[in-house]
Amino acid sequence: MGLLDRVGSPADLRTLSASQVRALAAEIRGFLVDQVSRTGGHLGPNLGVVELTLGLHRVFESPRDTLVFDTGHQAYVHKLLTGRQDFSRLRRSGGLSGYPSRAESAHDVVENSHASTALSWADGIARANAIAGRTDRHVVAVVGDGALTGGMSWEALNNIADGADRRLVVVVNDNGRSYAPTIGGLAQHLDALRTTRGYETVLSWGRSALKRSGPPGRLAYEALHGLKKGIKDVVAPQAMFEDLGLKYVGPVDGHDTAAVEFALRRARAYGGPVIVHVITEKGRGYTPAEQDVADRFHAVGQIHPETGLPVAPSRFGWTGVFADEIVRIGTRRPDVVALTAAMLQPVGLAPFAERFPDRTFDVGIAEQHAVTTAAGMAYAGLHPVVAVYATFLNRAVDQVLMDVALHRAGVTFVLDRAGLTGDDGASHNGMWDLALLGVVPGLRLAAPRDEDTLRDALRTAVDVDDAPTVVRYPKGALTEPLPAVDEVDGVDVLARHDGAPGARSVLVCGVGAMARTGLALADLLAAHGLRVTVVDPRWVLPVPAALVKLVGEHDHAVTVEDGVREGGIGSAVAQRVRDAGLATPVQTFGVPRSFLAHATRDKLLTALRLTPGDIAADVLAALRSAG
Repeated sequence: MGLLDRVGSPADLRTLSASQVRALAAEIRGFLVDQVSRTGGHLGPNLGVVELTLGLHRVFESPRDTLVFDTGHQAYVHKLLTGRQDFSRLRRSGGLSGYPSRAESAHDVVENSHASTALSWADGIARANAIAGRTDRHVVAVVGDGALTGGMSWEALNNIADGADRRLVVVVNDNGRSYAPTIGGLAQHLDALRTTRGYETVLSWGRSALKRSGPPGRLAYEALHGLKKGIKDVVAPQAMFEDLGLKYVGPVDGHDTAAVEFALRRARAYGGPVIVHVITEKGRGYTPAEQDVADRFHAVGQIHPETGLPVAPSRFGWTGVFADEIVRIGTRRPDVVALTAAMLQPVGLAPFAERFPDRTFDVGIAEQHAVTTAAGMAYAGLHPVVAVYATFLNRAVDQVLMDVALHRAGVTFVLDRAGLTGDDGASHNGMWDLALLGVVPGLRLAAPRDEDTLRDALRTAVDVDDAPTVVRYPKGALTEPLPAVDEVDGVDVLARHDGAPGARSVLVCGVGAMARTGLALADLLAAHGLRVTVVDPRWVLPVPAALVKLVGEHDHAVTVEDGVREGGIGSAVAQRVRDAGLATPVQTFGVPRSFLAHATRDKLLTALRLTPGDIAADVLAALRSAG
């Protein structure tokens, strides 16, 4: 029976000796590599916070003390230490979420896995504790150096510093990267703290002295702290935090269990806002991750644990097409520049950055800034391409509306992982973009269905210089090409079924990745003798006049999309049809206005009745009802 088997709650950790804690850390790393290599998930971030999470749960008493993780993908160790050790269905339907989940445990507080929010959550909880007189509890926010590049983090720090009576500890988990190496002035500041020679000398001296003196005790660490403080005052530029009014502790070796616990106990005893600066190594203890420079182990699919190589090679995907086409565009268009928010590799901009380093800008986890600085670039004569995951553009809708669209700025937004992405749960499904962006005046949005239409949409988008353009595509491997059999004023016709003589006619409009569903739906409807036309407008916003005309030429129309149904493309089509005075009913199919639990895309589509068979049954029922 291993040590991990004996840990049913954080209280069990407090009975362990220092040597047992170190042994438990090694056991947890082995568990994570073994389990996550089977299921996929966020491996690197969790390997880096093992000792830190052990220290948090030995010093603080969750759930009375509130732990908030920013972002939650570093919470696997926290789950293990709070009674959740069945990782066999991690990120799969019915299994553990890849992020904190209130449904799983009272130890989980914040479920949203968008970055840079934890400090605001922690500030709010600490303020409420102070108002209620709950002076016996602390709030601890664990925030990465990458998340500190987000504007919300600094808005929160500004307010946290104004609360001397609030028992709030901010743990900066500094590993020099989030999805990618952390950039900007803050990164340089933390790097100075991390690499100052005086600190390295002290840490090296401290470790060797403590090894010589046997098991580390409180007096030894207090002496080490005193020496570090004396040197820090001379050589370390930590004043930025202290000038805000925040007590600063660190830097601390985040893989030294005793040092981490000592720093956290000091922070807990202070009684006011404290920043504990912890230096960790992402992927710690797993050789393939430690040797990887591209951060492939931030999130993995199924891998061979011995080598870290994928169990099955990835098929060429949508992101790869974008990566290739944007380089082609950049080669012929020197005015095209690329921006992203700490996701250069995941969104496919690495090849563009290698080819055009002076025209590539990673602004950190700061989507709002990315969008507005793109508006400034457009004003000054460039054509910016802002590439982010669809779910993360939610954070900058105001900037799209008021900074880009209002000023008629020629900015192209490329939304990766649009629609249902599944495994990462509610906060990562890119299902909101069609509805949110549908209210933006002048915005044009394309939903390509295959490689050729994606390349064409990108080329068309960057040629628009007086309005925002959007190109959105799903996660994963490319589908087989879906060539058009005809075109009607820019709307692609994918199939026509003649039907029985005198049969009613149905127009099926499949949006983007749902075009294939539309074709399968048409086959089922045609089998019932209906006359069916399948179309893909490609550019779905604003609703093409040709699509409205086609609807009017049929007895019944159906739209299928993998975005939110209310306010989505189907709603926009139905409104345009009504405005045109046409009598054709438009039946819309999409994602309900709800938060979806983690599951594969296929399972979600089945659960939401967005399969061809379920849609066909509903369409046939509607036709029977209409007589």
